Amino acid sequence: MALKNDKDKKMEADTPQGCTLYELTNQIHCILSETFSSTYWVRAETSDVRVNASSGHCYLEFIEKDPNTNQLIAKARGAIWARTFRLLKSYFEMETGQTFTSGLKVLVKVSVEFHEIYGLSLNVVDIDPSYTMGDMMRRRQEIIRRLQKEGVFELNKELALPELTQRLAIITSPTAAGYEDFMNQLTHNPQGYQFYIKLFPALMQGEKTEDSVIAALDRIYEHQELFDAVVIIRGGGATSDLNSFDSYNLASNCAQFPLPILTGIGHERDDTIVDLVANTRLKTPTAVAAFLLDRIDRTANELSLLQQQLIQTVNNRLLEQRNFLQLLSVRFPERVRNRLERSLNELQRIAVNLPTIVALLITRQKQGLEQARTGLHTAIDHRKNKEMQFLQLTEQFIRMASPDYILKRGYSLTLKEGHIIKSASEIEKNDKLIIRWSDGTARTNVEEVETNIHS
Repeated sequence: MALKNDKDKKMEADTPQGCTLYELTNQIHCILSETFSSTYWVRAETSDVRVNASSGHCYLEFIEKDPNTNQLIAKARGAIWARTFRLLKSYFEMETGQTFTSGLKVLVKVSVEFHEIYGLSLNVVDIDPSYTMGDMMRRRQEIIRRLQKEGVFELNKELALPELTQRLAIITSPTAAGYEDFMNQLTHNPQGYQFYIKLFPALMQGEKTEDSVIAALDRIYEHQELFDAVVIIRGGGATSDLNSFDSYNLASNCAQFPLPILTGIGHERDDTIVDLVANTRLKTPTAVAAFLLDRIDRTANELSLLQQQLIQTVNNRLLEQRNFLQLLSVRFPERVRNRLERSLNELQRIAVNLPTIVALLITRQKQGLEQARTGLHTAIDHRKNKEMQFLQLTEQFIRMASPDYILKRGYSLTLKEGHIIKSASEIEKNDKLIIRWSDGTARTNVEEVETNIHS
């Protein structure tokens, strides 16, 4: 082995020796253990929650975001060991009705631990469900206030539910026990009422519940004219499964749906936001069925009462008419006799006065005829004189208009080829003309024609 020279020895002496990574992380472990020897209540939001299937341990992250910018400002790994997780999960979900999952605001009691390999970790030893319930209640109230501000919170309640609600669109899981109970109660009702039911399958628990129910509502909307109402039911289950029915999107869709919505979600003490905006909220699927049957029962009873009232009214009217006819049958013969006697007396009076009346009428008719005859003679004479005057005037006019009358007054007529000449323009040189007077005619040839230009 080569010997180190003085220069190499000097450089080695100047180089810092430092410490190993284990030594450093072990020192951090010791300092943190001494500094954070107790447990602490910490407010944070859960993220990336996952459970190891084999060990049962729950691993997650705790995060905090800036309330103004929503930017991440702190993050730490967390763990809940299997035995503790089984107890805390059941306790938390029973109290809050919320699945222990990511995105929850929680208040947890933790111990601070540091491992040389795994680093810093917050081990959960306890949880306060009331903190999360307060946050959940705050979010519920925010959704309710938003729906009220948008003016849609009461819309579905304002729709009139038909008295005979028999055409139903059902949204539920086809395998749900509540659906089977609902169908049995409706289809086997003692009164034999008929219902027309169409199932629109949807998931009623799990993360996809919200989208699945909204999709079912969309399918119903395409055929809304076929239904009287929509029924959303589910067959019980964990309270935590109701979280999907507290979502803004599902509640907004239900509130604005054009058909009345009835809910029977399956929990007596829990009202979801969908329950609050629905037209009618009932506790369970069987309660919905009972409500529909009772509604038809009430209408049937009202119709039965109206039927009885109508029958009683008709019977009373028939009785009145029967009594009237009986009274009429008793009084009718007497009334007929009285009427006949009055008519006979009237005829006898007329028979006594008839000769006088006839003579008077004949006299009046004769007088009228005489007046008509006199008037007719007068009218005929007047008409005849008028016509004679007209004939005389017409005769005089015809005579004065006669060519012979005109010729006797010293005038003459000039004819060309049998036609009377009315203008010099009708005559040409060498024309043969006939001139006619009252006492004879003459024939002549035209030598020259002179036209009066002023005529």
